[in-house]
Amino acid sequence: MIKNLTFDFRLIFGLILAHILIYFSFHEKVIFWYIFTGSILVLIAYSMFQGEVDDELSFFQYILFGAITGFILYALFWLGYQLIGQLPSAFDKEIRKLYKWFAPSLFWQYLALILVAAPGEEIFWRGFFQKRLMKHFSPAVSIVIGACAYASVSYYSGSLLLILASLFSGLVWGFVYFRKKSMPLVIVSHIIFDVLIFIMLPFK
Repeated sequence: MIKNLTFDFRLIFGLILAHILIYFSFHEKVIFWYIFTGSILVLIAYSMFQGEVDDELSFFQYILFGAITGFILYALFWLGYQLIGQLPSAFDKEIRKLYKWFAPSLFWQYLALILVAAPGEEIFWRGFFQKRLMKHFSPAVSIVIGACAYASVSYYSGSLLLILASLFSGLVWGFVYFRKKSMPLVIVSHIIFDVLIFIMLPFK
């Protein structure tokens, strides 16, 4: 099993490519959204050459389940934020710093968030990376490894909170994608979550 993984060039190269692109995205905060949007487009293109993503639900089902999971995930993050509020103020300052550095602020950045970033991350990390991991590991192990890989690129942000948030959301979306076999569902979920946390009800 490990031997097969060692020679899965597409999987390993995809992970390396993601790290290189996201490293440069976080490297210059002033132009983050320019580089990040381009990076996600590259990852989408790479994923599309590797095979089709799953889409086993009807339009109504993936909109409904996507909206529900997006709201639930936001609610869980909100509860976590309330708990953090009981801890030293450094945590709250860290959250505000993340919004200042990486949250969209211009109209085109909001469009990029909804139309490129959210769909692209799901297409690459769940539709390509996690799905390919399942050729080598059990579903549970694939979901965990996929979520860890998804969180690992957040290391370049310099924020432990962002790494942990990515890990938790990656586990949720990875599980939902495995159970429902629907890429549109997790894309809708990711979009709903991003709209809530960045536009409608940000934690700041």
